Amino acid sequence: MTSTWAKAPDFADSPARVEAVRAQTAVDLQTYLEDGLQEVECRACGTCVLVRKNSFKHTSIQWQADPAQVCPEFTSSGGRTGSQQTCPRLLNSINHAVMEGILEVRDTDA
Repeated sequence: MTSTWAKAPDFADSPARVEAVRAQTAVDLQTYLEDGLQEVECRACGTCVLVRKNSFKHTSIQWQADPAQVCPEFTSSGGRTGSQQTCPRLLNSINHAVMEGILEVRDTDA
């Protein structure tokens, strides 16, 4: 007997639903991976990253290049980026951008 269980339905019998799921996925990708990102340059080394501050406690950072190649903090650790979440100097630069009003915090109540 073959199992019919799947993690997610494929909606193969409903092309309109397949298209709706595809369209919503594209919107989600835009919302979560691109919208609201602003360039922030590290004040210590000049490395530029894309940042979104969802709240004062939540910061999304997208490196535009391998941090082990462009960030002296990661380079000096032998490229072991897993041992730290991000560069403290970069975080200081992000916090400075928030204080200067350059970087918007989306939800100031969270």
